[in-house]
Amino acid sequence: MKKTTRLKQLIHSPEIEFLMEAHNGLSAKIAEECGFQGIWASGLTISASLGVRDNNEASWTQVLDVLEFMSDATSVPILLDGDTGYGNFNNARRLVKKLEQKGIAGVCIEDKLFPKTNSFINSEVQPLADINEFCGKINAMKDSQTDEDFVVVARVEALIAGWGLEESLRRAEAYRQAGADAVLIHSKRADIAEIEAFMKDWNSRHPVVIVPTKYYRTPTEKFAELGVSVVIWANHNLRASIVAMQQTARQIFQEKSLVHVEKKLATLDEVFRLQQADELKEAEKKYLPTDGNLTNPDRKRDD
Repeated sequence: MKKTTRLKQLIHSPEIEFLMEAHNGLSAKIAEECGFQGIWASGLTISASLGVRDNNEASWTQVLDVLEFMSDATSVPILLDGDTGYGNFNNARRLVKKLEQKGIAGVCIEDKLFPKTNSFINSEVQPLADINEFCGKINAMKDSQTDEDFVVVARVEALIAGWGLEESLRRAEAYRQAGADAVLIHSKRADIAEIEAFMKDWNSRHPVVIVPTKYYRTPTEKFAELGVSVVIWANHNLRASIVAMQQTARQIFQEKSLVHVEKKLATLDEVFRLQQADELKEAEKKYLPTDGNLTNPDRKRDD
């Protein structure tokens, strides 16, 4: 089954589904091995892994390079956090074509202005995109896809920006009518009050995706009760790796030794397994000469 079809099925599943954040080929492979049926390619964590801010400082082509490794390393569908679509409708529709070429199953775009600012940084002073302009962007993306199952998710930032429930519902409905396959409603509150109010008024008219980074204490069963389609664990692989690397590097620096850290680390054999080193070993047996005599590149050909 195509990755696009599998992502679309996750969004329309009668059961609540989950996407795990990844930011490179290795973290994507680990997420799949842990059982996740889909991956969230986070703009924040890809940017952070490249050492830049989540303000479109990494170009969309640099993000595509990372996505290609992620797609090659996994068999599950990937939903890209596509920020604002990296520009206007023309940039966004070109993005769709390139994502399809890389085997990416879908993209989520948010109704903020380019260059984007992370939702949890000075969020209440962030302007939002004009609704009609954003709807045109969605139209252009859906018109540009060649795979009918490619997914476009419209992320509503009105609650994040302090514009209120009514504006959130107005925007979500406009994006639904513009052709978005699902809406993502975002909140920065530590409780689920805003999400709950939205879901009750929304009344299951279209699939809804949430990102409970701030309201993580809410039981997952509550999300299911409200009719949420997909939950995204949005940045946790990266945050876990930061803690692990800081602790390891600090300990090695202080002790000038590997004795006490070695037992805490993945073995090199585990690294090689994740890289599929055994597959290459078997391929060498099949494709490399067995007599040890490789072709001399300087030998003249007999024409």
